[in-house]
Amino acid sequence: MVRHIVLDELKPFPEAVELDSEVAATLGESGLVTVVPAHGGQWTLMPCGTVGAVQIGELLVEVKPKRKIGLGRLLFLLGYARNPGFRPDDVAGVEDSDLFASLAESLARQTERALERGVLHGYLHVEEALRTVRGRIRVGDQMTRRPGMLLPLEVAYDDYTVDIAENRILRAAVRLMMQVPRLASDVRGRLAHLDAKLDGVSLIRFGAPLPAWTPSRLNERYGPGLRLAEIVLRNMSAETGVGTRTVASFVVTMATVFEDFVTTALREALDPYPGETEGQFPTDLDEAEPGYRATDRVGMFVDIVHSVGGAPAMVFDAKYKAPTETNAPNADHYQMLAYCTALGVSKAWLVYAGPGGRRNRRIRNTGISVEEFRLDISQRPEALLARVQELANSSYLEFRAGNYGMNYSSNLQSGM
Repeated sequence: MVRHIVLDELKPFPEAVELDSEVAATLGESGLVTVVPAHGGQWTLMPCGTVGAVQIGELLVEVKPKRKIGLGRLLFLLGYARNPGFRPDDVAGVEDSDLFASLAESLARQTERALERGVLHGYLHVEEALRTVRGRIRVGDQMTRRPGMLLPLEVAYDDYTVDIAENRILRAAVRLMMQVPRLASDVRGRLAHLDAKLDGVSLIRFGAPLPAWTPSRLNERYGPGLRLAEIVLRNMSAETGVGTRTVASFVVTMATVFEDFVTTALREALDPYPGETEGQFPTDLDEAEPGYRATDRVGMFVDIVHSVGGAPAMVFDAKYKAPTETNAPNADHYQMLAYCTALGVSKAWLVYAGPGGRRNRRIRNTGISVEEFRLDISQRPEALLARVQELANSSYLEFRAGNYGMNYSSNLQSGM
């Protein structure tokens, strides 16, 4: 029987549980929770900034995101951050009871939909040595590798095959999910049937880069399954760990997930406006000084900067942990003041994950203001993207209304 331990991401105190010492060590290595010895053979578990699940044999430990956004919302944030083509219905109907059971069910369902009209075929460019002519002979390679030899022949041809990138990604995700212990027998049977359907498709070595694929009319029915499969392959692992027990883990850092989502969503929302949006914008806080190397300067990487006319115009910073009444956001505003000063803009936007409205703070003795803007990630995807569009519209309209920033204004005055 599976022992299921569920923790809240913002749990303020550790939870004491009984664990085998080897299981405790493996759990601590997963990065999902910190594991510390306690009295009486018990161990204390404490969330450490990540969410997800780790299953070790019959032990399942889950850390739920704040506001219990659920697996469907989490997968949407992960998928959209990687590819704006990720649609809300790609994860529709995902249950939120057990993360691995939910992932397995969703992957099985989306892969079945992808393959219901048969396995997709495509042309694959092949270069190999054969004893018969196929395609064209690579004369240069033949002369270099086999001088004076007639056979085998170095040939190149396009093979119409199932062994294409789309099928490799699907099969790799299905195979990985099949290694998760304690999956329901019906789901495991469906995954095994899907794996058999993809017979002849080569396997991707664990940890190897995923092959690239391009959305098209031909592979449109594969889209939702492929995007979910890529999330599984990038964030999940399953291997034999403690003794003969299989260890499966799906662990993500919510601060990174939120920052990546905001960066991608804002870039999409600002795309109709003039200028360019760049994530992790590099700059320096201090001036260059004679006699010192560039590496000696105080470097900074701003989460998101939208530049117009080659000069920074709007500055954004994504913060997953929103301030509370007992948690004053001093450090966040100090950081934004530094960004504005270094980049020469008069306003910055602090994007917090959580419900609420907007608040504008004017910094004393400066012409700089910092606006706090909330994104409630528990909203439906459509509403969440609409809120990001509201942020993009507001920031650009304020910029156009006169909040150009010191650098941009000086460039206009100088005719740059």
